[in-house]
Amino acid sequence: MPSPTLIVGAGYAGSVVARELADAGRRVLVIDKRPHVAGNAYDEPDAHGVLVHRYGPHIFHTNGERIWEWLSRFTGWRPYEHRVRGVVDGREYPFPINRDTLNQLYGLDLDEAGAEAFFERVREPRDPVRTSEDVVLNSVGRDLYEKFFLGYTRKQWGLDPSELKAGVAARIPVRTNTDDRYFTDRFQAMPLEGYSRMFANILDHPNISVELGVSFDEVRGRHPFPHIVYTGPIDEYFGHCHGRLPYRSLRFEHEHLPGTPRFQSVGTVNYPNDHAYTRITEFKHLTGQQHAGTSIVREYPQAEGDPYYPVPRVENELLYKRYEALAEKESRVTFVGRLAQYRYYNMDQVVGAALAAARRLLD
Repeated sequence: MPSPTLIVGAGYAGSVVARELADAGRRVLVIDKRPHVAGNAYDEPDAHGVLVHRYGPHIFHTNGERIWEWLSRFTGWRPYEHRVRGVVDGREYPFPINRDTLNQLYGLDLDEAGAEAFFERVREPRDPVRTSEDVVLNSVGRDLYEKFFLGYTRKQWGLDPSELKAGVAARIPVRTNTDDRYFTDRFQAMPLEGYSRMFANILDHPNISVELGVSFDEVRGRHPFPHIVYTGPIDEYFGHCHGRLPYRSLRFEHEHLPGTPRFQSVGTVNYPNDHAYTRITEFKHLTGQQHAGTSIVREYPQAEGDPYYPVPRVENELLYKRYEALAEKESRVTFVGRLAQYRYYNMDQVVGAALAAARRLLD
């Protein structure tokens, strides 16, 4: 019997490729160094029975009908539109910034045209727009930049917005209407029974074997695999031969509040200027779970620890290109996912990249 394809990582990238190959008749071995599947999307009931996301909030949203339909084979959905508030001087305001944010913050009564005129009046035109600071100042001006973006970015990335590529801030819209949803995608929902159940369903196939708590180094020499799908950090695969790629990590402080049915007004509240943490998420908003108490998580960005976010700077992308050149010479290895491709992917983008990678492997 031929050896299976080895897939390193049981998160979105690895699990989607595994299922596609298995459905096409290929045997697959999926390994993950963590003791669970689902990668950073992993969720489980805490000690008090509240379903929590162990690695911070994951809210699924996409405009890709094909991606939505693919995942819908493995889960039902709970409709959910995420809302966020930003705390400035002790008060909560809608975030991303919209017309209500302006009216509440400045004591105004702007209509949509008035909000558009306000932004046009306060913006600091930047040309060219190269950095995240350029994006925000060009859009909303200095006061809103300093109130909502500057401190949050410094905490999140350990860098000033002027040191980050424009794409970081460009992910956050600015609105002249009163739409207070964080995302406006066509499909927005949470897996009905949680992410871990969805991933278990994806990997439930007779052609798929899963080994958890196993590192790549432990199996790469076990026997020759016809192909490897690698979803970990690309620099780690190559022994950091060109130096380490910078990633941003997080520390999570989970807390259960007994006898508190509701802790905050929306799913996530940002703290751009106060505290060492960036935000607090209350999971019952996301899941709709009924419980006498509630569970929250505070997020503390840090330099060391598990890699979560590639740091989007020009010099980092140039370093990645050196690793990408090495990867292109590895004919028996496919690199896919946020860490392997050093891209700030959303969940749906990882699914799309994984489907494309599987299609190439099966052609």
